[in-house]
Amino acid sequence: QVQLVESGGGLVQPGGSLRLSCVASRSIFSMYSMGWYRQAPGKQRELVATITNPRTTTYADSVKGRFTISRDGAKNTVYLQMNSLKPEDTAVYTCNAKIRNLASNDLVNYWGQGTQVTVSS
Repeated sequence: QVQLVESGGGLVQPGGSLRLSCVASRSIFSMYSMGWYRQAPGKQRELVATITNPRTTTYADSVKGRFTISRDGAKNTVYLQMNSLKPEDTAVYTCNAKIRNLASNDLVNYWGQGTQVTVSS
């Protein structure tokens, strides 16, 4: 199991930047992957960015070139740097960790509590 705690959300103007942080209760290198998802009102949750061990990154097309996922193993923390923010980036952003169950070989999802990002003038 793992506990995930996000921080860094808030209100920002279009074109601005925010950095989200997700602190894990165990080594991030012990997990299959970590990432960020978001859910806007009335919409389904969507993948924003993930980093799969050892170091493969994946981004939604809508954020490529604007968002960067990174990690600090010493701090058990994954970051999402969000630049050139747009109103359509407004959503609750949630940290995700996938851990492989050694008995079943299935990937188990763990979620943080989410942090609100609002992009508005």
